[in-house]
Amino acid sequence: MHALPHDFTGRRIARLRKERHLTQQALADLSGIAYSTLTKTEQGVIPASPYVIGCVARALRVEVASVTGQPYTTELRADELDSLIQPIRESLDVYDLGADPEVRSREVAALQGEAEGLLVAVRAGEIKQTAGRLPGLVVEATTAAHLAATTEGWLLLASLYRTAYDVASKLGFADLATIALSRMEWAAQRGSDAVVGGMYRYMRALTYLRTGQYRTGERLVRMGLGIVGQAEPGRRRDVLAGQLHLGAAVMAGRAKDGARAEGHLAEAGRLADATGEAVDVHWLAFGPTNVAVHRVSVMAELDRYDEAARAGHGLSVAEDWPASRRSHHYAEVARAQLWTGDLDHAFANLLRARKAAPQQARYHQTVRETYAGLEAAKRRLPDSFLSYGAWLGH
Repeated sequence: MHALPHDFTGRRIARLRKERHLTQQALADLSGIAYSTLTKTEQGVIPASPYVIGCVARALRVEVASVTGQPYTTELRADELDSLIQPIRESLDVYDLGADPEVRSREVAALQGEAEGLLVAVRAGEIKQTAGRLPGLVVEATTAAHLAATTEGWLLLASLYRTAYDVASKLGFADLATIALSRMEWAAQRGSDAVVGGMYRYMRALTYLRTGQYRTGERLVRMGLGIVGQAEPGRRRDVLAGQLHLGAAVMAGRAKDGARAEGHLAEAGRLADATGEAVDVHWLAFGPTNVAVHRVSVMAELDRYDEAARAGHGLSVAEDWPASRRSHHYAEVARAQLWTGDLDHAFANLLRARKAAPQQARYHQTVRETYAGLEAAKRRLPDSFLSYGAWLGH
């Protein structure tokens, strides 16, 4: 039996509860979580699910990051990632200052390839490389966009702000992710692109999903679908509409509304049949594979872990699918397998998550919660388990 980390999520929940002079029963009542679930989560007997984390954060009126402990500063410092965050913040701050006379920028067309390259890199799990290159490119593209004042220039900037959101959210900087999203909306409005505008609503809805504000997230999805509906008919529009339905399906699942979740999955499936695998359309990885992957997530959110584990075990994800998406999927399958007691396969999928995208997996909340659950399971695990925990910072 390996010792639980000194400050796992359940322990943070207990500490925040006591700071507010609440009993476990009082917090269970306030959050709408079953008393037994809360007590077992605090003890580390079961992992803290995204649903529990969101409910507790709302009940205690704190940010989700206060419950999860993100960002993981010790690990960020060890990976030399902490020093890359401030330059990103500074590059986002100059969005409305016009062209910088001290910046010699290339033409918009010359910058578009680099911006596309960062979108690919972050989906390959290359977070550190992306974070290092991003600030300088944002500053240069800001000046280029203001000088050109064209649709292409503003959409270039929107793409880079989207990458800033990706980096910030993967590393656990929720405040920076929110700033990046607001900048993305600002640029998308100037670019007058309905699909990019819909994408912004999709990403903003995900921030409300993480904080447990499902009603607001659902309103954003509906708004996004309405905006995307104004775009030119075609594959590009269908891909974004399908991705919005997938986000809505997970949202409905976490809200424990199975019928609505199934409805969104069905509509996403219909659109995926029409688009086929469309991994490179705005790098959303939409298509039949993504619908199948989201079904695993939705079943887990609905607490139908047996179904999620079966679906995940039977799903083959191609090696050329984006590494960040594969890593996330393996983490979701591991979570479901932990809940069904299939500990060996759960750990095997944590190893797959790390192999696919190590930088992302190290900071992935589901990876950490699942690992903590395996530690608490009091079962003999492979020798590699200890090294995995050390790598996570446990």
